[in-house]
Amino acid sequence: MRALAAEFPSDRISLNEYDVLFNITRAPGRQLRLRDLNRNVLITQPSVSRLVDRLAARGLVRKTDDPTDGRGTIVAITPEGFDLFRGVAISHMDAITRHVGGALDDAELAVLTDLCDRIRSSVADDAR
Repeated sequence: MRALAAEFPSDRISLNEYDVLFNITRAPGRQLRLRDLNRNVLITQPSVSRLVDRLAARGLVRKTDDPTDGRGTIVAITPEGFDLFRGVAISHMDAITRHVGGALDDAELAVLTDLCDRIRSSVADDAR
């Protein structure tokens, strides 16, 4: 993790900002309710709200009222935000591949993927 953090292109975006953009890009339509975003990142709800506000000020995300719930907020990545995210993701994936890629063979990667999916599913079930 230290090696990956050291190589992360933090001059362009912070790791927490990347995490938020990553989660938004994985959502249908590249948009997500703020409440759902809070469930998927490793920082506190107030920190997520402030971070999203900073991303919106930079034009990387757009915030709108949730049409199905007036109390909710939808956060969507902008084309500029997606371009930035994609460039950082490519660089980050290169570092992950260099540091982690050769440690496991294809069968071991399949097992690891299955285990991570099961953990993620279990955590999602607990959150409901």
